[in-house]
Parts: sequence; C-alpha cells; structure tokens
Amino acid sequence: MNAIVNNNAAGLLGRAEALATPAWAAETRAAGIAALRAHGLPTRRAEAFRYTDLAQVAQASFGENSPMGARGLGMPSLPLTRGAARLVFVDGVLRGDLSSLPPRPLSDAQALLGGLTSLPTQPIAAMNAALFEDGLFLDVPEGEDAGLVELVCVVTGARGAIGFHPRHVLRLGRRAKLTLLDTSDGAAGLAYLHNPVFEISLDEGAELAHVRIQREGRAAFHLSSVHCAIAAGATYDNFTLNAGGRLARNEIHAALNGPKAMCHMNGAQLVGDGQHADTTTVLHHAAPDCGSRQTYKTVLTGKSRGVFQGKILVSKPAQRTDGYQMNQALLLSEEAEMDSKPQLEIYADDVKCSHGATVGALDPAQLFYLRSRGIPQQAARSMLVEAFLTEATEGVGDEACRAALSEAVTAWWAQERA
Repeated sequence: MNAIVNNNAAGLLGRAEALATPAWAAETRAAGIAALRAHGLPTRRAEAFRYTDLAQVAQASFGENSPMGARGLGMPSLPLTRGAARLVFVDGVLRGDLSSLPPRPLSDAQALLGGLTSLPTQPIAAMNAALFEDGLFLDVPEGEDAGLVELVCVVTGARGAIGFHPRHVLRLGRRAKLTLLDTSDGAAGLAYLHNPVFEISLDEGAELAHVRIQREGRAAFHLSSVHCAIAAGATYDNFTLNAGGRLARNEIHAALNGPKAMCHMNGAQLVGDGQHADTTTVLHHAAPDCGSRQTYKTVLTGKSRGVFQGKILVSKPAQRTDGYQMNQALLLSEEAEMDSKPQLEIYADDVKCSHGATVGALDPAQLFYLRSRGIPQQAARSMLVEAFLTEATEGVGDEACRAALSEAVTAWWAQERA
C-alpha cells in the first residue's frame, strides 16, 4: 500500500507513545504504533483509498481526549429506545452513570483484541489500535437471547475539537442472539474525529442484528471499521445508515468461516452539500454452502460525493457459494458525484455470484405521473426519494431499529429540503 508518514501520522505517533498503556492493551497498542510508523496514513495512490482522500484528517488538529474531563458532563437530550438496555459514551468515554447495562471492562477482552484486524493494510484500524483508551465488551453466553441493546455515542462539543478511538469487542456464544442499535450523534459545526472499531466473533449458530445510525455533525470526521468472524450456521445482519459528517468512511470486513454461515450487509448513504461518504466492504467466503446479500443505496444532493467499494472473495474451499451485491445511487444535483467499484474474486468452481450498480436521477416518468395527479413537484420528489430509501430499510427486522432508521431518514431529508 502506497502511503506517506505525514504530519498527522507523526502527531498520532507522538500521542500514542505518550499514552499510559495498561498491560492488557500493550500488545494491541504496540501493533498499531508499528503499523502507523511503517505505513503512515494512506494517500489516494493506495487503491483502497483511491476515491477518499484522508488529507482533511491529516490537516486537522484534535485535542487530547481526557477520560476524566468527560466524567462530569451531563447527557444531552436524545431519543432513546424504550425497553432497550443502554450503554452510553459521551465524548468518547463510557459513562456507567448514564448506562442501564453494567459494562464488562475492556480488559476482559484482552485475548480477543486485534485478532480480527490486519493493521498493515487497514490504516483506520491501525489508528484505533494505537490510540484507543475506552470501549465496551459484550459477551453473550451460549444459548442466551440478549434482546435489544442500544449503544449511544454522543459528542457534546463541551470540550472542543477532540479525537477519540473507542474499541468495541462483541462475542456471541453458540446459538446466542443479540440486536445492537448503534447510534452516533455530534454537535453541529464542531470538527472532531470519531474512529470506532468493532471486533465481532459469532460462534456456531449465533445471530447478531447490528443496526448503525451515523448522524455526526456536518464538520466532523467519522472513520469506522467493523471486523466480523462468522462460524458455521451463524448469521451476521448489518445495516448502516451514514447521514452525517464532513467525511465519513465505513468499512466492513466479514469472513464466513464455517458451512452454512450467512452475512447480510445493507445500508444507505445520505450525502448532502459539502459531504463525502464512503462505504467499503470486503466479504470473504471461506467455507462451503454459505450465502451473502449486500444492498446499498445512496442519495446525493448539492455538491457532494458518494463512494461504494464492495469486494466478494470466494476461496477454493467455498463451493456452492451464493453471493449477491447491488448498489444504487440517486443523484438529485448535477454537482453530485458517485463512484462505484464492485469486485468479484472467485477461486471455487461451483458458485452463484452476481453484482450490479446503477447511478441516475429521479425517473421523469414517475415524477410526471405524480404531477399529473395534482401533487406539487417538491412533494412528488420527496415521495420518490422516500420510496427509494424505504426499500433499503424495510429488510430490518427489529421494529424499534426500523423506526429509528425511518426517523433519521426523515430528519435528514427535511434538513435537505429546508
């Protein structure tokens, strides 16, 4: 990977080396520092970052994230899901006093830290490994249905422009179940960096529904990555809504490691004027008789840019693979831009894999049909856009998660129309 160690990487290294490192985190932090020192931050010469320039992150200056400085901050008013167990992060710090679920310390996950990441080729994860100080460990025992858990991350702006890098580790035992609603909200107009990493291990027959809603402030940077290992008969169902941030990049790396495992990776990107949103997925079919489905939709307004990069890798042992990938973009402005890069890399003989991509404006025939029935143009446009996005979210099974997604989509579209 072509990269340069620029001023931002040098600053990150200095901060990482100055951090007090507990023994349980020492190996992970050392690996992150080594990767940053060797590779720095990627430039656009790196194929994986061809469409997303991290120079804005390199040029920004973020203050220290002191955990003690956030302890006394109150919880801003946020709509929280009724009946859900709740874990709350304020300005990057886990707040037990605001959470309803007693968290296990991240130190309990020492044996799992870093096991699913490849830092030399994953600079976002390397940055997190070098700088993480807080996070959560969710461990669902064998056969248990943990129901709905809400992970709330909010940036108040009370401590200025900060950078924080939470590390979240999830492990589901055999036949365990969990629905995780993960929301990120931030103060408007504040430039900050939120760089979460999820490491998820699903044992045989486990089921995880992971719904993510990213509504950072319009001046923020959101760089996140999810790394998931899926055992035989297990299911990982991910839906990610990107609706905030000046620059947002969401990476998902998933591996189907056992027969009859299943992975759904779906999502929507809502990209307004001045925003850049990038979804990058890497799905590895490593075992036979596995299935995967990916559907991503992007709506762009004003002078904005959307990116979708999706790779399906089918190894030789993964016979009878069934993989499908589709991404669709709706451009509502002549200044909007969409880059789409689907990839299939297949080494097995008996597979059924397909991918597709469409980029276009609103259908004039549909718009004319609505106008001919007396619907004003702005209302007709809204109906078509909302129908386009509803198709993306209707596959989310949990009613509370689906309602939260609908509310976020409605709020974004109302802001764009204002």
